[in-house]
Amino acid sequence: MAYHFVGIKGTGMAALACILHDEGYPVTGSDIDKYIFTQDGLTERGIPFGSFDAKNIHDGDIVIMGGAFDQTNPEIKAAQENPNVQAYWYFDFLGEFAKNYESISVAGTHGKSTTTGLLGWILPRYAKTGYLIGDGHGHMPKGSEYFVFESCEFKRHFLCYHPDYALITNVELDHIDYYKDMDDYVSAFQQFADQVQKKIVYYGDDPWLPTLKYKVPTVTYGLKDGNDYQAIHIEQGPFGMHFDVKHEGKEIAHISLHETSSTFLQDALGCFAMAHTLGMKVEDIVDGLETFKGIARRSVIEEVKDSVLVDDYAHHPTAIRYMIDAARKKYPGKKVIALYKPDRYSRLQYFLQGFADSLNMADEVVLCDFPKNAIRETPDITVTIQDLLALCPKGRLLDVDEPSAEVLETMGPAVYLFMSSKDIYLLKDMLKKRLEED
Repeated sequence: MAYHFVGIKGTGMAALACILHDEGYPVTGSDIDKYIFTQDGLTERGIPFGSFDAKNIHDGDIVIMGGAFDQTNPEIKAAQENPNVQAYWYFDFLGEFAKNYESISVAGTHGKSTTTGLLGWILPRYAKTGYLIGDGHGHMPKGSEYFVFESCEFKRHFLCYHPDYALITNVELDHIDYYKDMDDYVSAFQQFADQVQKKIVYYGDDPWLPTLKYKVPTVTYGLKDGNDYQAIHIEQGPFGMHFDVKHEGKEIAHISLHETSSTFLQDALGCFAMAHTLGMKVEDIVDGLETFKGIARRSVIEEVKDSVLVDDYAHHPTAIRYMIDAARKKYPGKKVIALYKPDRYSRLQYFLQGFADSLNMADEVVLCDFPKNAIRETPDITVTIQDLLALCPKGRLLDVDEPSAEVLETMGPAVYLFMSSKDIYLLKDMLKKRLEED
């Protein structure tokens, strides 16, 4: 049995390909002819991948198709028209695959990837655990009991899953190219909650999650009184952060972390709640949290001489605001430069003022234009990068190229926050090289 991935460089696709390879199956794939950071894990494992070609589809293959493609892709067309091929969309296959384990689905608008990565790091201290993270990383040790996987709400894809457990981080309107309004968005999370089999752990301070109707037992976490797991005595600064965990009226843990982000605090507390609920010892959970090294493209920090380069996936006004706030706490007194490359026209048009308000929290703002292949989802979407630039008095427009890296160098020393779901990390690499060579 051989697996072939159409769009293998997708974040979830690459992670799933690595998992199936770890399980001993032959795995191949194809994608666009452009470097994407997710291919590093494929290369490390020796998983072959190349360009799209209908000849890559063979009788007897199990073909897993990425959601970014349709029948205009020659491999999608060949797979769906070949009666001797089993063809699955990524989300459908993942839903079936998860049934082989005690599954833990991580959902929510923000923090899914980091939370999945945290659980994937912590839980092996309790039982053998596999994981699939939306940063392209996946791993399945032999004999795994648990499987932690990131679950995206886009187009209600997470309704393909019926997990044993779920950890829901928060709910804030997003993907407005698909969801009609907040009610529609919340209804998707209600449907998802209805499909969980055993227990749900959720962020109790969220304005929406407590309003859902739950069919299974729930556990809450947060900073406010009344949560089952509460973070208290919180302190943040250049040292990172530390806090205590209160449960059933007692302080049961003290946790010290290198990060300063309020979102990371919430993610760490949620993972503590889930792991403790499953039966893990407090000391093992704390050790896992305190030794976590992070995941790809999520607050990856590199200190180069007098500057700090941070690569993050932030592509929503709220995530950008938290990133800038974290930089202020971690590096007080340093200039903060917010760099952002939008991904979807619909998201920028809907949240235009929100993006501007968040970016303007920085000392300076650098914008990069949309990817050349970005499309306007509907005819009424007219926004351009110039509309956002006009709302950022301290902003300038640059590109992902060497001349732009040279300009960035003159703006330092600073904390450079490279934020986007697209390829802005390439500009970070260019700047890093220049700083190291000087």
